[in-house]
Amino acid sequence: MPVTFCTFVAMSNIKPSLVKGTRDFSPQEMVKRNHIFDTIKTVFKKYGYAEIQTPTMENLSTLTGKYGDEGDKLIFKILNSGDFLSKANPELLANANSQKLISSISEKALRYDLTVPFARYVVMHQNDISLPFKRFQVQPVWRADRPQKGRYREFYQCDVDVVGSDSLLNEAEFVLIYQEALSNLGLKDFTIKLNNRKILSGIAEIIGKPELIIDMTVAIDKLDKIGLDGVSKELLERGFTEADLEKLKPVILLQGSNEEKLNSLRTVLADSATGMSGIAEIETVFKYLKGLLQSNPAFSPDLELDITLARGLNYYTGCIFEVKTNEAAMGSIGGGGRYDDLTGMFGLKGLTGVGISFGADRIYDVLLELNLFPESVAAGTKVLISNFDEAAELYALPIVQQLRNAGIAAELYPSAAKLKKQMSYADAKNIPYVILIGSDEMQSGALTLKDMQSGQQDKLSLETIIEKIKD
Repeated sequence: MPVTFCTFVAMSNIKPSLVKGTRDFSPQEMVKRNHIFDTIKTVFKKYGYAEIQTPTMENLSTLTGKYGDEGDKLIFKILNSGDFLSKANPELLANANSQKLISSISEKALRYDLTVPFARYVVMHQNDISLPFKRFQVQPVWRADRPQKGRYREFYQCDVDVVGSDSLLNEAEFVLIYQEALSNLGLKDFTIKLNNRKILSGIAEIIGKPELIIDMTVAIDKLDKIGLDGVSKELLERGFTEADLEKLKPVILLQGSNEEKLNSLRTVLADSATGMSGIAEIETVFKYLKGLLQSNPAFSPDLELDITLARGLNYYTGCIFEVKTNEAAMGSIGGGGRYDDLTGMFGLKGLTGVGISFGADRIYDVLLELNLFPESVAAGTKVLISNFDEAAELYALPIVQQLRNAGIAAELYPSAAKLKKQMSYADAKNIPYVILIGSDEMQSGALTLKDMQSGQQDKLSLETIIEKIKD
């Protein structure tokens, strides 16, 4: 006797559950998610980017050391196949030191983001691609994070990157890509934040702690979460002094327009060549944007120079981005930046890169909260054909195919059943029309079309029905 799904469930005593931080998606939810993906992909293609995909798994050595100590802790490691403990170092195993033991029991990991795998891809395919190489990628990533609202362990990223070009025109166009894609999704009030890691390096230089640049950026990147007191406490713990904080606080708390902030930074960073280089790059991005927006000034994005924006990933070296919606309580819904040294980690020196990412799962939650998904997005089956008996079923077969040939999503109820059951099916799937076929319809050729919202029924020819319900 074959084991059916119902039999399997009955035999099992295990209550099914999801891994925390992951989600199932219903057909209705998938239609909405694909609306997000398709909208963003359309904008990517408009700016000249082509799609690639990379594997779910990467070698652990590929990922380790690219995200900083905190990021490395969030990489999902995959245990080696077979008896993985047999090859483990006995001393480390006896000491139960999981961190040191990892390298001997795990060689692979789930990708943490799409940028490092992309850098690996570029190095491995360097003889097959033309530079500058512009790619986009829409795939899931995994992080061993603590799940909470807007933060998942498995989530999709929509990345767009270009390597082999040091032009800041790329950065300017990324601002427009954010503006266009998010506007097309229905968001009206969002802020695109911009900074430059060279400015942050310059600040560390004038304080006299250039060796603590990573510690400084990790701390100030948390300003909106833990406040100035929390940042100050963390900086002190990381080796900064009270005197350092007195120099740093006025910079962190810079106010005013973008131009006013730049003027203040020019004074503060006058003795730092690195810092002044970062300022010059920001000014160039603004110059490019001014030129790009000349033909459409109404499209101008809400762009804010934010000195506290640090993006806690070690590989960023120039301009950095973050996008936040002001319409819902949500963290960042996008971010990225320039990473001049990333491919060098894989042996390919001197190849600059820059990219941004959209957080599709967070964007989904925001659009759902704000009810911004268009009604047309939820459209599935447009018309259901009833099935009362074998004769009606055979009569309906060419009709359902003619509807499909006309581009109308149509279903024939798969077995003879009572009308109430078939109508309940149509209601459950939000099918707007039902075609009823009984003996009268088969004799006359006029089909009964029921509008499920109004309840109105009309006898019409198939050609008229197609004309009436076709989009």
